[in-house]
Amino acid sequence: MAIAKARLRLRVQYGSGFAIGSGKADILQAVAETGSISAGARSLTMSYRRAWLLIDAMNQCFREPVVDTATGGKGGGGAQITPFGRLVLKGFRVMESRALASISKEMPAFSKLLRTTPPAGKIY
Repeated sequence: MAIAKARLRLRVQYGSGFAIGSGKADILQAVAETGSISAGARSLTMSYRRAWLLIDAMNQCFREPVVDTATGGKGGGGAQITPFGRLVLKGFRVMESRALASISKEMPAFSKLLRTTPPAGKIY
């Protein structure tokens, strides 16, 4: 009997939404690596709009912007993760790593409680 793979995803709730989670951290990392929201989004097979909304949400949640953007045009645009954004990303990745490490021993036994095949489609 195959065991379904389960995984932990850490999200920091703030107000009615989430300040940061795995997806937001991934786009933040991608912008840091590419210097562009559109290139970062493409690297994650994410739409530009989705990436922009995630970054905008983070910029609204944190005390300082996590990404600065430059308007496109003749000189080109671009985006860069701010020094504050680097602190946010590093802090989140540390918490994520510690959370995963803290449950690593229990996860195999807990996974055995799940069905062998995940449900089709998205469930809420």
